[in-house]
Amino acid sequence: MAEVNNNSKKANDLVILDEDELNQEVQKTNGFVPEAEESFLYDNALVQALSFEHLTCFNPKISPAQPGMNLMVRSLGSGDYERGFLDLLAQLTKVGEISKSDFLKRFNSMKGCKGTYYVTVIEDTSTHEIIGAATLVVEQKFIRGCAKKGIIEEVVVSDRYRGRQLGKLIVATLIEMGKSLGCYKVSLNCTDQMIKFYCSLGFKQEEGNANFLQIRM
Repeated sequence: MAEVNNNSKKANDLVILDEDELNQEVQKTNGFVPEAEESFLYDNALVQALSFEHLTCFNPKISPAQPGMNLMVRSLGSGDYERGFLDLLAQLTKVGEISKSDFLKRFNSMKGCKGTYYVTVIEDTSTHEIIGAATLVVEQKFIRGCAKKGIIEEVVVSDRYRGRQLGKLIVATLIEMGKSLGCYKVSLNCTDQMIKFYCSLGFKQEEGNANFLQIRM
């Protein structure tokens, strides 16, 4: 199990846009036009408020606000079924047959669990295609004075967009989001070949706690 502990204080004086204002800014700067009835899993202002100024792992520098030409980092949207979100997940693991109705039912169920699911995507705004994704799940605990713990899952970048630091970008986005949400730590499980990648982002292996056990149903 790898984890990042959150001992840092949150930055002050952040300018937070509400969701309508953010969508207007995104539309002006990135050309992204949400569907008329589109909703987002969480408030996109969370992404916009994140600062990457202290991070040294990117060369050249990128951030959620400036991920690269024609790219945008944001919450999963209800219109992302058509933008290939599930096709992207299929590059990572088995997805199965999921209709748009199935997708929206699960989307609305997750959206109803306020403060729990933060599925974050990278969209190529020139093609309106989802090309990167990862999920932060926030667990509510009784330990550590009723603390919160973050878990990062389902990290994937389209094979056509690899080599552009986008995997690092989306993971770092969720780490910083976990800090801003008050998680005392963020953890994940990964294969042996991915340990070096995650350690470069600040994760550490815990001695005596490196086993991952599961039962598949």
